[in-house]
Amino acid sequence: MVNEPRRERALSVAATSKEAVVVLDNERRVVALSPEAERRLPGVSIDDRLAEDALVAQSEILVLFLAALPELSAYQELRMGFTAAVSHELRTPLARVLALLENATLPGSDVEALMEQAMQEVHQTRELIDDVLFLGELETGREVVALGHTAAKPVVDEIVDSLADRADHAGMTLVVEGDEDVELPLRPRMLRVVVENLLANSIRYAGQGTTCTIELTDADSGLVLTVSDDGGGVPATDLPRLFERFYRGDHARTSRGTGLGLAIVKHIVTSAGGEVVAASEPGEGLTVRVSFPRA
Repeated sequence: MVNEPRRERALSVAATSKEAVVVLDNERRVVALSPEAERRLPGVSIDDRLAEDALVAQSEILVLFLAALPELSAYQELRMGFTAAVSHELRTPLARVLALLENATLPGSDVEALMEQAMQEVHQTRELIDDVLFLGELETGREVVALGHTAAKPVVDEIVDSLADRADHAGMTLVVEGDEDVELPLRPRMLRVVVENLLANSIRYAGQGTTCTIELTDADSGLVLTVSDDGGGVPATDLPRLFERFYRGDHARTSRGTGLGLAIVKHIVTSAGGEVVAASEPGEGLTVRVSFPRA
């Protein structure tokens, strides 16, 4: 049997995966099942011994053998869960593309409209792949996150200008406030990624007639970038998971986002020695505060 710490990590991987994940020990006994695996394998429970043919018949199930990976770290197990989630997220838009193309072959179909929808799905998939690859670069150290300091105000102004049309279409007003002299300990590219993702999140979810304020502060406690909107806010049940990869609350499930934007923000900020926290009350908007200690 698997020792308790490894069992706990296995349970965590399976519990957070949207994919069909089964974790087995060296005797092929089930250590953990994701919800999707439970759906695909009715009647299979923890400690059951899973026969080979049960897996062969279910080609889309991801099987993790703990005994075959004696040195498997918690980080590696987390990456396995992440890989399973990526495969799930990619299959969804690809299935929609296939359905749209099949509908386009039907008599009387609006081929032009269906092709346009298919193109949107392709663009969405490309965005997801780009985000996954970028997050992978960050995690493997190929991108130096903190390298010198960048004057934040010019970067923020540039991004606000580039997103003006998108914000106007969403019925949102963007406002920049604060200290002109704030310099944040991030490379210019990384600062752009942080600001773009935070603004994109507000534009996507805050709603019509809202305002998003980007504030730069040189406070006694450190350097702070705050992005806040006065939209519908985030339910208390969703707030603790806001920075998780692929997590979307009920209000966000119909969005076109990749579900990785805020996870990327957190990774960049924490890698540079900073902290990112979110606060919200339903009906009172969302505030994300990025802070860095003084050097």
